[in-house]
Amino acid sequence: MERHAVAMRIQTGCFNAYRQKLGEAWKPLVEILDRIGIRNFSLWNIEDKVFGYCETPDGVTISQKDWEDFHKLEEIMDGTFTWISTPGEPMRLMYEDFGVVRENKELIRHRVFVTKLKPGMQEEYKLRHDGLVEARNGKITQGPDSNFSIWNAGDYIFGYNEIDVTMETEETEESRQATIAWETKMLEIMSWYTDDVDWITGLHHKHIQRIGYHN
Repeated sequence: MERHAVAMRIQTGCFNAYRQKLGEAWKPLVEILDRIGIRNFSLWNIEDKVFGYCETPDGVTISQKDWEDFHKLEEIMDGTFTWISTPGEPMRLMYEDFGVVRENKELIRHRVFVTKLKPGMQEEYKLRHDGLVEARNGKITQGPDSNFSIWNAGDYIFGYNEIDVTMETEETEESRQATIAWETKMLEIMSWYTDDVDWITGLHHKHIQRIGYHN
């Protein structure tokens, strides 16, 4: 299985138009997704940002006709958004911890987040997360986190995580303090759009919303 991500910005004053046009494009979009074999497709919105995630079989190729049909959908959506990621090119993967991926999505909750890096901090962000990978030393995370990926496009960070609710436990004071230490350090190089660390900073951000899903 391959994981893919896209990111876009809704044009100023076009949120309602974007949602309306998305509704018009949804049926033909789903037909293309099914034809290609794309699964677990979701769209997430926070402020003027939209993040899309999907999965494909390994080595899948998109035909010329499918690309042409995608472009027709862009024409339907024309004027409502601009791309943050580059269409047809993979977003830069900054971190992954797939763990044990749950095929059944009925008992998962999502943590999807968006941040903005301070200027020139892409490599520092990658370096810090490479340290997390090294600390695992090849150990597979059993849960509750699974299928966890973080991508970068421009100055933006987009994270996708599936959490097995049957494996969640009450937070310990030790893990709480470790989270505070990590997130406080990360505030040196980025700021948040989503509300993930509001409980630490005292700031108020909106909670990200899923605006589309197809499996």
